[in-house]
Amino acid sequence: MKTTNIMIVGVGGQGTLLASRLLGQAGLKAGFEVKMSEVHGMSQRGGSVVTYVKLGDKVYSPVIKEGEADFIISFEKLEAARYADCLKKGGRIITNIQEIDPMPVITGAETYPEDILDKIEEQGVEIDRVDALAKALEAGNALSVNIVLMGRLSRYFDIPEEIWLEALKAVVRPAFLEMNERAFHLGRE
Repeated sequence: MKTTNIMIVGVGGQGTLLASRLLGQAGLKAGFEVKMSEVHGMSQRGGSVVTYVKLGDKVYSPVIKEGEADFIISFEKLEAARYADCLKKGGRIITNIQEIDPMPVITGAETYPEDILDKIEEQGVEIDRVDALAKALEAGNALSVNIVLMGRLSRYFDIPEEIWLEALKAVVRPAFLEMNERAFHLGRE
């Protein structure tokens, strides 16, 4: 497999790091070399969090530069817009349709941009929109948005579903495994 570059973007507390660990485990269990790197902004205060995950037969560096991402997994629409320039031509954004107001919107200094995903698509970017929060709630917990999005991402890989589920078992505590398996399946549908 050629190297596949994935950026996972969101705000602090959404589970981007767990999602990257799940993706990394699935890649390793499928026999690929995996490199990961995390970039934290003001994550504990709701700031932007980015994780780079590369997998393939031979991976040299975990960093993904502008125009190199095959996939951007976005936990929130504004984060999809913030990192859209990192997507390569022909790449895809998978995004949760949820809106989380950043501090300038909360304070009233700015308004949340309207039709932000439509504007990205007008630039020729393919977007897979997922109501990940609704699916997470259906699975049993709003905090499983990250696993719903990983389920959606899994549709674009030739990694068997059983390997994804083994990886999920490796990164999620047993008490939460069944609920996260449901979330994964709902995202994969």
